[in-house]
Amino acid sequence: MESKTLLFIRADASVSIGTGHIMRMMALGQAWQARGGGVHFLCAEITSKLEERLASEGFQLSRICAVPGSKEDLERTTHLITSPQQIAPENTRVVLDGYNFVTDYQLGIKAAGFRFLVVDDYGHADFYHADWVLNQNISAREELYAQRGPETHLLLGPQFAMLRKEFLAYQGWQRKIPAVAKNILVTLGGSDPDNVTLEVIRSLTELDLHVKVVVGGSNPHVRELENFTQILHGRPADIEVIVNATNMPELMAWADLAVAAGGSTAWELAFMGLPSIFMILADNQRDIALELSRLQMGLSQEKNNDGLFEGLLDKLRSLLGNMSRRKEMAFLCSRSVDGMGASRICDKLCDV
Repeated sequence: MESKTLLFIRADASVSIGTGHIMRMMALGQAWQARGGGVHFLCAEITSKLEERLASEGFQLSRICAVPGSKEDLERTTHLITSPQQIAPENTRVVLDGYNFVTDYQLGIKAAGFRFLVVDDYGHADFYHADWVLNQNISAREELYAQRGPETHLLLGPQFAMLRKEFLAYQGWQRKIPAVAKNILVTLGGSDPDNVTLEVIRSLTELDLHVKVVVGGSNPHVRELENFTQILHGRPADIEVIVNATNMPELMAWADLAVAAGGSTAWELAFMGLPSIFMILADNQRDIALELSRLQMGLSQEKNNDGLFEGLLDKLRSLLGNMSRRKEMAFLCSRSVDGMGASRICDKLCDV
């Protein structure tokens, strides 16, 4: 690790914003920790399960009692990272992952004397003052960050995709593609406030499939989903709801096909070579899902004018029996993500 020993990560998770920021920052923290560095999370919003997960990884956690991205948030964050018991700024790096940490917030971190990284999915800030801007998505392009400082370095594309260490055990693993896909994984984020998961599993009930539905503990619809699956006796589909799964790589290895949100999970699925239909649940997922579809790495699914995902069942059926199409998807996906993204980011953060 040389002299850069402490990594502060400012990120949040809640029902409204989901768990993706914390989960991918956990991957970066693991990579930093593996090099001998310390990791300290700063969170204004976080679920109890994620708190437990961070503690189990040996990460420190401090709570920020302020509105994310506010002036008070910035003051409390800079106080924590500049407190006397912490090491010097030159031996520290700061990471900001969230849509609230825009221009003024970045200026505040810079004024405190720290080199820092901003994680950004679609160029949402007016200007970037960070030392590094990271966009791990396949839709990343330099023009999204035209308004940036002269010393700002861009880290763009899936070569920087951050995967947690449990996925790295599958490096070199080869997926077997069955003639007909039977095992379906549904994973639409940790919270899914609009309960798109229920719409998806309703569309699967008449198909002869084994379905595992992964939901986070912060999902407000868990009981409704569980109740729905209990009244499916006599239907062809076998559907199981799994809450707070701790074995996502194993579930992805089990599955023949996934229906997933078009966010950070896309790179875990790609690494595992799992053919997928990517649901566009938020504006920041659209470019990712559409680009994956354009590159033949998956299919994208948008809402219609009534807010429903019309045509999902047709897309599923088009893939279930199409072995060659799924095989092509698996090859293209696994080729795009090698699992070394978090380590590459640490290399950049350690550059003088």
